[in-house]
Amino acid sequence: MTAKSVPPAQLAPQLRDAITRLNRRVRQARPVGDLTVTQLSALTSLRLAGALTPRELADVERVQPPTMTRIVAKLEERGLVQRTPHPTDGRQVILAATEGGRAVLDQFERARDEWLAHLLAELSDADRDILRQAAEVLQRLSRA
Repeated sequence: MTAKSVPPAQLAPQLRDAITRLNRRVRQARPVGDLTVTQLSALTSLRLAGALTPRELADVERVQPPTMTRIVAKLEERGLVQRTPHPTDGRQVILAATEGGRAVLDQFERARDEWLAHLLAELSDADRDILRQAAEVLQRLSRA
């Protein structure tokens, strides 16, 4: 069976499994620190969005608001997240990553990129080219 003849229903679980396992390994390749994966994810969402209310952040992270309250409290204790008053709703606050929070994320991303680059360096040029093409396809799929 050639690559072109693999039915989508057969490819889907293989691709999902490979992506899940690689993502798990990339997440493990991080500097030793006391931030949890959940805290890192929330901080990343804030950096990507710029700023969110706690409820919006909980929705993005797909957790319940009380869970997000605990996550934000830990990040705020470490000076990685700041709260500012909501511009139109006095009952709300806006959360944003601090400069320190962005620096921590940069450090984690560098460690992950270095780990993956080391593995990629062990591959042939042809395999790296295949992965470059696959990355482009995966980017398109992620935007669908």
